[in-house]
Amino acid sequence: MARISGVVIPSEKQVHVALTYIYGVGPKFARDILAAAKVEPTTRVKDLTEAEEQKIREIIDNDYTTEGDLQRLVTNNIKRLKEVNAYRGLRHKAGLPTRGQRTRTNARTRKGRAVAVGGSQPKAASKT
Repeated sequence: MARISGVVIPSEKQVHVALTYIYGVGPKFARDILAAAKVEPTTRVKDLTEAEEQKIREIIDNDYTTEGDLQRLVTNNIKRLKEVNAYRGLRHKAGLPTRGQRTRTNARTRKGRAVAVGGSQPKAASKT
């Protein structure tokens, strides 16, 4: 099992897929990294030589922001938007979509489970 950027990548998968398990490395960056390291993308992680593994590790450490550093950067950006009361910051505070999506319907990922408002059960008649 290879360990890159503090993440144990699966050894049975092809390298270009396994690299996407690292936060901040998607399919395009995985291809770019493998091209720079001169590694065949379809080789399995378990078949990588120690030198190839080390080369991939160096490229990611030197050229890309990944894992904890990237998460900290994103969190700080959101915190800054909230502090200056930017529109996007207000949307983050309210837990609503920040990029102009509609909220009358949909937006359930951001808003959470729909809660019914009023009129769901008839009132029981009470004796006076």
